[in-house]
Order: sequence, then structure tokens, then C-alpha cells
Amino acid sequence: MHDQDRIVGPRWRLAPKAEAFYVALMEREVTASPSALALASRLLAGAGVRVFDIVDHIVFRDASLRGELEAAGWTSGDGAVWAHEGALFPPFVRGDADVIWMRVENVEQFLAANGLEAPIEGPAHGPLRRARVFSGPTAFGVIERNGYAGFEPALIGADAIRAARVHLQSFRTRRREFDSVEQGLAHTERLVDAAVGAIGPHWSCELWLKAEREYWMGRCVAGARQKARQDAVGIGWSNIDHHTYDGSRRHFRTTVRIMQKLGYQLREMLYAGELAGWGSQVLEQPVIGSTIFADVDLAPEELTVDFSREPLPDLVKHRRAGLLSELLGESLLEAGLNHVAGRFDQRALRGQLAREGISMMAPFSDTPHLYQELTHGDRSAVDPRRVDLLEARGHISAEEAEDLRLNGAIITHLENIERNQGYKGFNREGIDAVLRKLDPRAYASGAAP
Repeated sequence: MHDQDRIVGPRWRLAPKAEAFYVALMEREVTASPSALALASRLLAGAGVRVFDIVDHIVFRDASLRGELEAAGWTSGDGAVWAHEGALFPPFVRGDADVIWMRVENVEQFLAANGLEAPIEGPAHGPLRRARVFSGPTAFGVIERNGYAGFEPALIGADAIRAARVHLQSFRTRRREFDSVEQGLAHTERLVDAAVGAIGPHWSCELWLKAEREYWMGRCVAGARQKARQDAVGIGWSNIDHHTYDGSRRHFRTTVRIMQKLGYQLREMLYAGELAGWGSQVLEQPVIGSTIFADVDLAPEELTVDFSREPLPDLVKHRRAGLLSELLGESLLEAGLNHVAGRFDQRALRGQLAREGISMMAPFSDTPHLYQELTHGDRSAVDPRRVDLLEARGHISAEEAEDLRLNGAIITHLENIERNQGYKGFNREGIDAVLRKLDPRAYASGAAP
């Protein structure tokens, strides 16, 4: 039995004082800049995105601000960068000008979408690019990151940039179907090893996620539509909260190992074996600020198993993640991401998508600090031979098998998530409820869950 604190992970706390300070500062500075205020309005009306959810960092000159930062919970080890540990707030950086830097996926796309012209610092396709877009006592700028944690553009050679572009194409075009899962994961791991060896884990991770989202959007109507809406206001996927993978028990350790090679660290485990037969390993990439939710089947007696490190024998009957892995393939291979979660104003996004004919399931988290809901999802045909095998082995009933043969399975979703008070955690009970609904055996023929 392992140390329970390590297995369960941190207990994330609310930071209302920090939020009050941060939101007040943002409202004051955005309101003082007509251009920034207009942008904030376009983000909310056009994409359901709150401007303070895409702030990368804030540069400040006034030394007196340090006292306010300390009082609100920010700390600094060197007096240059102030961070709020354990909560989702941007860092503050001492500098020679007051600038609020907003994250975007592509600086040039932002400028074009908003009819702006500004000099861009940093090479195209490089680790960091930025441009100041609105002037004033407090300026506003946009910043594009590719696996780089610094605050100034990095010196990078043309060879490294070329290597990154080549590895992005390798990720985008990688083979996903193989004679065996073992062959597929070994091939995928070799691609990751090659990228990490050439450009390091952090840049590789950024490119990996870009390719993964593109594959997911090819199968998720809501995801593709929302990306188009966010491209129209110039931010791209700059508001990602987390990506979700499903994995089979037999191959879960390999899935986690590949993620670790991309710089992810084990953050916390969520157990619900006694409830719904699942566990989730939450992984965090601290340099790029990315979180992965990796789901796997668990038996009721496995509540203390370190399932990311220990082998998991096959279950007599698959739960949700195992069933999907057999029906559709591993998420790391042909199935792709189960869903991508973006941070939004949840009411705004829900209403905007509804007007486009995209509906949401009932929320599975609904508190002042955490709101989560999924789109009803997209169906895909499943190979009848896979269904036949699952039925023959007793994992699904004859009625369930016929439904899957004729109607396919729901494969992808977009998640609408709103976080407040800096809350970084998840809601186990809510996730349990929604995973029950997302089991292919649970939803009715021809109907979304």
C-alpha cells in the first residue's frame, strides 16, 4: 500500500482574496483602455471567453504593488517573478513598463483577425513570439508560446525551428492503426523519443498537443466549430483547461510513460472504484501549463493501487474506458482524445453553441468555483467485428451489441468549464455521474446521453 497523500494528491484550495485582487486589477486596466475593452467584449460575445482567463503574465513597474501581491497570496523567491502557488492566476513580473500579456495560439493570426499591425518579436515558429497591440499607461500585448517558460523571446537557431516543424508534421501524420496495440504504442513512443531528443520535451509537448487537437477536431463537430469561433477573434486554442485520454488497463502504464517523456508529471489520482469502476491520473506539464486527465477502469478493491505505475490485470468485464478502448482503439492511437476542455464563461458559451444547434448534457459540476458540462457528443461507426468479440467475451449483452453495430458509439465531446477563485481541482462525484452516462451500454439507441 502506498502513501495515501501521494496517491490522492494535493487538496486544492479556493483563493477568493487573490481573485478579488486580480479581477479588480483586470477590470480597472481593461476599462481604462478602449481597445482592450472592445477586445474583451468581442471575446465574450464571439467565443464565450473571459479575457482574464487568457492572461499569460503581467509586467509591473511600481514596487509598491509587491505589498498588494503578498497580501493576496503571490510569493517570489527572487523578487523578479511573483507566482500564486496552488491556484490558477498568472504570474507578475518586475519590468520597466506596465504590460498585460494575453495568450494567443498565433500572433499573426491575432493581428489579422483584429485588423491590427504591430512589430512581432521572436522568429516565426519559434519558442516565444509577442507583439504589443494596445498602448496606454498600461499596455496590452499578445504572446505565443511553444514550450517555453521565459518572458523574453529566446535566441533560437534556424535548424532547431526546422526540426520542430518537421516533428510537428510527424505528429500530425503519424500512423494510428496497427496489427496490435503494442506495435502502435511502440511506434508512437519512437516518434516522441525522436522529437524530445531533437527539441526537448516542452517544445515537443506543445507540438504533440496541437496535432492531437487537430485529430480530435476532425471527429468533434463542436470542437471544430468552437475553434473557428476562437480563430475569428484571433486567440485560437489559448484557453485550454485540460485534455482527456482513455486507456485500457493493459496499456495504461505505457500511456503514462509516453506522457512523462513529454514533460508531464504525476499530479493527483482520483479514485471511484467503489462507485463506478474508474480511476483518473491527472498529469501536469509545469512548463507549458498543460493538464491531462487519463482515465482507466478500476475494480472496487483497487482503491489503493498506484495504477500509473503498477500493472493492472484484465478485468472479467470492461468498465467504460476499457470498453471504449476495445471498441474504438486506444486514445493514444486511433480513438484520439475523448474530449478537450476550454475555460469559458459557461453561460455565454452554452447560449452561443445552442444558437448553432450544439447542445449540452446536464452539468456534472455546478458550484460557484467549478462548473463543468459536456456537449452531447459525436457518434462514429464501430467495427462490427470488435462488437462481435466483445459480445462473445461477455462484456456487452446481445441488445447492447446490436445497438453498437447499428448506431455506433459516441466518441468525442467539447467540455465547457468555468473556474473561479483560482480553483485548480476536479469534482470526483460529478465525474462519476457523467462517466456512468457516457458508458456505451448506458445510453439509448439513437439518442445522445
